[in-house]
Amino acid sequence: MTSRERVSTTLNFKEPDRVPIDLGGTWVSTISVRAYEELKKYLGVEVEKTKIEDIDIIGQCVRKLDEVVLEKLGVDFRPVYLKFPGKEFEIIEDKDSHHHKDEWGIWWRMPKKCGFYYDMIDHPLKEATVKDLTKYPWPFPRKDGLWRERLIALQEEAKDLYEEGNYAVVANISEAGLFERAWFLRGMENFMIDIISNQDFAETILDKILGIHLWLYEQYLDFIGQYIQVVTLGDDIAGQRGPLISPQLYRRLIKPRHKELIDLIKKKTKAKIFYHCCGSINEFLKDLIEIGVDIVNPVQISAKDMDTSELKKKYGHDIVFWGGGCDTQEILPFGKPIDVEREVRKRINDLASGGGFVFTQVHEIQANTPPENIIAMFRAAKNYGKYPI
Repeated sequence: MTSRERVSTTLNFKEPDRVPIDLGGTWVSTISVRAYEELKKYLGVEVEKTKIEDIDIIGQCVRKLDEVVLEKLGVDFRPVYLKFPGKEFEIIEDKDSHHHKDEWGIWWRMPKKCGFYYDMIDHPLKEATVKDLTKYPWPFPRKDGLWRERLIALQEEAKDLYEEGNYAVVANISEAGLFERAWFLRGMENFMIDIISNQDFAETILDKILGIHLWLYEQYLDFIGQYIQVVTLGDDIAGQRGPLISPQLYRRLIKPRHKELIDLIKKKTKAKIFYHCCGSINEFLKDLIEIGVDIVNPVQISAKDMDTSELKKKYGHDIVFWGGGCDTQEILPFGKPIDVEREVRKRINDLASGGGFVFTQVHEIQANTPPENIIAMFRAAKNYGKYPI
């Protein structure tokens, strides 16, 4: 089977020759720059140091891995990313940190000595009123020449990947969803209060963000929708121990807006819809299936109520599990290769039967992960992921 055939088979709940493997196909299934550079050394791969434009600034993870690494690991996916005009923001450096303001007006900071990520340090709408939202300098929509040039370049990239290769092409666009973006702008404490006692404001800001997402996905998919097999979106509505908001509030405030966005995507492409949400997402899976989500990621197996065997029994015929292949909080960074192998074998046994499973680790491979463990993970995925399981 080609990679594209393998992926298509498993996304349609049938068994291919082996479980498809992902690393770097999406912005939430990739690898820290530090871990990646160590992995390349371990593999003896002689390629240039990862370019700054191929690094997600906030998460310090690699957006596009070198082709030679992907081939060595047996990865079945290739990503396309739109570089948004306005993202060429300046990184400001002081004695202790790097910081910058993104295109939404949010300030981020990373300590120099001990930082692995940028953290939010200011929320531009923390004191805003509904009236202020009409005056806020939202980053989109835009229709200038540079925007169109980048869409055309992306179209050419996606077309080449589709026509010249046999990998599954993944469209990456939104790095934060409606709920997330609202609290990024407002501050989490403020927005959590809003959704209970200031719902007019909460719904107004959600509608503003939804409108921008609808415009972005429409623009994006008009240019590349015919060449992709998977399109990503995400919204972290759960944490390690359970939902961040009640399912009732989700169904009232967020779910209808998620559905509107998904309905638009389905009109623009035949690609499967990949939804990212960290944490204990169990209570939301039925809702996500109802609104048209095809794939859930990262399957955070260390979170509450995320037992892989039970998830497969309950939802394995209705939604694809993309992730959960190896725990990245404890086992992958701190275990031994034999521990990693055991973990991978268990998760494949739990999730792969009947198709509907894409192997990758939970979220990104962290900066302190030994390359020996990364190699052990992908070797085990190939060895134990052959059908029949």
